[in-house]
Amino acid sequence: MSEERTRLFSRELSWIEFNARVLNEALSKDVPLLERLRFLTIVASNFDEFFMVRVAGLKERAKRDPELRDISGLTAEEQLARISERVHALVDAQFGCLRDDIIPGLEREGVVYVSPRDYTPPQLRFLDSFFMDEAFPLLTPLRTSGQGGLPSIGNLRLHAAFLLESAMPMPSGPLAAFLEASGVLSAPGPEGSGDAPPPIAIVQIPASIPRVVWLPQEGGRRYFTLLDDVVRTFGQRLFPGFSIRESLLFKVARDADRAVDEERDDDFIKAIQEVLVSRLSSVPVRMLCTGDSPVILESLKEAMGLSDRDLYRVPGPIDLPTLVELANAEGLDRLRNPHWNSFWPVDLSPDAPLWDELKRTDVLLHVPYQSYEPVLRFINDAADDPAVLAIKMTLYRTSGDSPIIRALERAARSGKHVTVFVELKARFDEERNITWGQRLEQAGIIVVYGIARLKVHAKILLVVRREPEGIRRYVHLSTGNYNDKTARFYVDMSLFTTNEEIAGDATVFFNMISGYSAIMNTRRLVMAPIDLKSRLLSLIDREIERSTPECPGRIMAKMNSLADPEIIEALYRASRAGVKVFLNVRGVCMLVPGVRGLSENITVVSVIDRYLEHTRIFCFDNSGSSEVYLASADWMSRNLDRRVELMFPLLQESIRKTVRDVLQLYFSDNVKSHCLQSDGSWVRRSPADGEAPVRIQEELYERERRRTELFEKLPQREFTVRRG
Repeated sequence: MSEERTRLFSRELSWIEFNARVLNEALSKDVPLLERLRFLTIVASNFDEFFMVRVAGLKERAKRDPELRDISGLTAEEQLARISERVHALVDAQFGCLRDDIIPGLEREGVVYVSPRDYTPPQLRFLDSFFMDEAFPLLTPLRTSGQGGLPSIGNLRLHAAFLLESAMPMPSGPLAAFLEASGVLSAPGPEGSGDAPPPIAIVQIPASIPRVVWLPQEGGRRYFTLLDDVVRTFGQRLFPGFSIRESLLFKVARDADRAVDEERDDDFIKAIQEVLVSRLSSVPVRMLCTGDSPVILESLKEAMGLSDRDLYRVPGPIDLPTLVELANAEGLDRLRNPHWNSFWPVDLSPDAPLWDELKRTDVLLHVPYQSYEPVLRFINDAADDPAVLAIKMTLYRTSGDSPIIRALERAARSGKHVTVFVELKARFDEERNITWGQRLEQAGIIVVYGIARLKVHAKILLVVRREPEGIRRYVHLSTGNYNDKTARFYVDMSLFTTNEEIAGDATVFFNMISGYSAIMNTRRLVMAPIDLKSRLLSLIDREIERSTPECPGRIMAKMNSLADPEIIEALYRASRAGVKVFLNVRGVCMLVPGVRGLSENITVVSVIDRYLEHTRIFCFDNSGSSEVYLASADWMSRNLDRRVELMFPLLQESIRKTVRDVLQLYFSDNVKSHCLQSDGSWVRRSPADGEAPVRIQEELYERERRRTELFEKLPQREFTVRRG
């Protein structure tokens, strides 16, 4: 491989290695059993999306331009081959962990999975009744055609396939002709060919019934089986007159890489809805299956145009994402992580009016170590305060029963001017966002559905309030979505401020993305795709210019993904100039660290623990006058060139120091951290001899807990914070 090709790792292969690190947590004996199961479900869900989007795109590229190489130097076919080899190995490890470790471990803890071959007579009677009362009315067996055609097979839906044979004398005359025309009987094969192929029926496992079926307890132990086991066991009831020769469970992932043609689609919502419908029956890209039926498997593979590389045969149970029901089951807290509270930030009084608090100090919120309640209170207070005149915010993803949506509706109905920018192109949340948008419109809210050819990914909330001194603007900026549910397990930071320059920039920002304002300069906020990449490049170049052998520059950054070639090349230049670069990258990292003469001064680590690391923090030493930024954007081309993103500075010295110290602490983790090697492998870090273990998430939780306890012991809660 040429030198040019060694400068960047493949994005797709790097993403797979992120999931290998997640799987590593499931394999760890130090992690509680149900948390290990949860990590298995996360890997499975991630792979579903990966195949629907990234692999589907590679398959299309392999057909369209087979000789084209990506920036890592690989053709689409070469990537597909490597993906298949690596993912098959990871899936084998994943299901081996489930079968050989998780399920036996649960049984030792008194939570027993019962497979169909082990059902006792009382359990069979219970399940017989359950099947007839709960499942049977919802099941619809569908035939495959004699030409190998398949009925509708929904994307990511679990199905059972049955190979049937007649259990009664074959009818003749008009009845036989009718049954043959209906597909119940197969037409005879050519003369001399022997019996006709036996019919295959397909049944979708209903998603409206919980996948985990709890059986009657016995002797203080809890027993469960799975809905698909029940359907396979009692499936004979669906086919009177036939017997079941073989059965197979399978799930298909289909191409979800289609995007709306924003140049041609006038009705954008309708176009999005058409894309959602198309996902249900688009081209299959992968099939997971379990069961021993070569006849069914070959029939499905041929009908869906899948190769052996696209098949993932596993011991089961498949459809791991739905097993999150088991991970969340009540009464099993002993098998989960110890509960960690989310604390109200001590910098913010829980009793004083929020407006008074924010006028005297900026406030940093670090969830989930700190509670998300201040954000909800901010929005609710804005909705209910008669002095508030207007609310403007962006919504990319939000929760199913969102208190934020309810507050916005209440604000509009009370006469406030409310504008919400709803991004319909948030992949796999499009349908929910359409529903939110229409609901907000019905409440009288001005809804803007994103920007053509750009995703609005920025997280910003502006509240305009009339006060005795005049109009004052309050701004909330965040690295994460306005989602109260994910704030419980996503690590994010956000800033409340009344800084006039930031507030003025926020007003300019909303005017620009509303559609009819020319691009305007901002003083503090940095916006993609206008100037975020150029600002990052200039900050890196400034670090290079000010770096000396005696006082080398330093860049520390934390993000989800690093994949932009221009940013990576700038970091290589910084490394060659002696700048020390420390990167914390949760997922994809295309930069190659540790190469002499190229990246020997670059360290890349990744932390995988109980919370999902989601914060974007960028720190530039600037010859001792550190600048620290938070952002909604990762260092990826899609974020910097094709999305509306915001990077914002931390201007208050106390907050800037806090965030810088937190960022630096991430590079000392030696329990849940992995270090990227120049060959693309990730090596798990562990304490050296005599070194104390440092687990960053536990350390941050304990710091916040101690801080809260100390503050609660103070005789009074009056204090003053001055801006730096």
